[in-house]
Amino acid sequence: MAWTIALTAAVTVLAVVLAMNFITPEKKIERRIEHRHAIADPQFQREMSVLLGPAILPGNQVTAYQNGDEIFPAMLDAIEAARGTITFETYIYWSGEIGRKFADALSERARNGVAVHLLVDWVGSIKMDESMLRQMEDAGVLLEHYRPLHWYNLGRMNNRTHRKLLVVDGRVGFTGGVGIADQWTGHAQDPDHWREAHFRIEGPAVAQIQAAFNDNWIKTTGTLLNGPAYFPPLEPAGEMPAHLFIASPAGGSESMHLMYLTSIAAAEHSIDLAASYFVPDELIVKALLAARRRGVRVRVLLPGEHIDSETVRLSSKSGWGELLQAGIEIHEYVPTMLHVKLLIVDRELVSMGSTNFDIRSFRLNDEASLNVYHHGFAQAMTAVFEDDLEHAKQYSYAMWERRPLREKLAEKFVRPIRSQL
Repeated sequence: MAWTIALTAAVTVLAVVLAMNFITPEKKIERRIEHRHAIADPQFQREMSVLLGPAILPGNQVTAYQNGDEIFPAMLDAIEAARGTITFETYIYWSGEIGRKFADALSERARNGVAVHLLVDWVGSIKMDESMLRQMEDAGVLLEHYRPLHWYNLGRMNNRTHRKLLVVDGRVGFTGGVGIADQWTGHAQDPDHWREAHFRIEGPAVAQIQAAFNDNWIKTTGTLLNGPAYFPPLEPAGEMPAHLFIASPAGGSESMHLMYLTSIAAAEHSIDLAASYFVPDELIVKALLAARRRGVRVRVLLPGEHIDSETVRLSSKSGWGELLQAGIEIHEYVPTMLHVKLLIVDRELVSMGSTNFDIRSFRLNDEASLNVYHHGFAQAMTAVFEDDLEHAKQYSYAMWERRPLREKLAEKFVRPIRSQL
């Protein structure tokens, strides 16, 4: 009898812990957002600035880098130029040649008196070489793991930081989709080297990136990083209005979801979306279909056969039918894994960062996305998007109907757990 009671208690505790990890925010939008104004309408930016996110700040300069051959040298150059502080948060940090280069660069700066703060997700960095960790800590890098496994946080194990944030001297910021691992090196030349985009930011919006890092640094260490070394006065560096959205189940998780819904609802001409994982919820699907009914051209670029999660691919493809029937274009990137996260609306708004187009990113992960409201930058990113389309094949409704029976059956198994993929 005693062992039965103990087993029942253990199963109950396990069930409660699992349930806590699957909880999504209590406050959430439940109805489709109507089209009321365009992206270029000042009312749209006003609402995005005060209703949904932090203030849109003028005077920024955003530089786009494509693939590891451009991304990593720019990030390493910025680190090597640091004179006072470095704050760096990332999901994936694995061993390998590029991991060693970053460890060496961060260690060198720490030994020379720069205050280096590195926050890596415990799950995403689990493959890191212990010697690399010791090297950085011995050099003086303040290294922390986000939500390591402890008995008291089992109910939050499903909440990971997926943010990719780097700030140097409080003046130069980076965000985008890149992880610190060798598959992000190169120029997307083969399936072992992924297609990626990352961005350098200068100007007032860098302070919002620094604040985003502080958000999880405080959660992890209880320490606030402030003062002019982290938040110096920032003069205009360009002409791009921008702001950084952050999301976390601990607070403001629905803001990212609402940002995407509101942006799609405002579209009048075009929506171009590149997404490494595309598992939209019902509201996003309705918003995309409503945009098509308004005559908006919707182009979606997704990974093809080289996706790193076949389960995600199956869950995603199960919902393509009604999108394809409505005239939404779906293209599959052929050469390698597409890891880009990019939304361009009416060639006026560009949103980029760590956020995937799925329920996990909208409601369970800690995410960060930079929105830029600038026609010239949107035109440039559209050209990059269309260049990627040249390396993709369009997927039709007829192809969707003809997919193998085994694929259709597998979709039914993964569909119920799509929020966890």
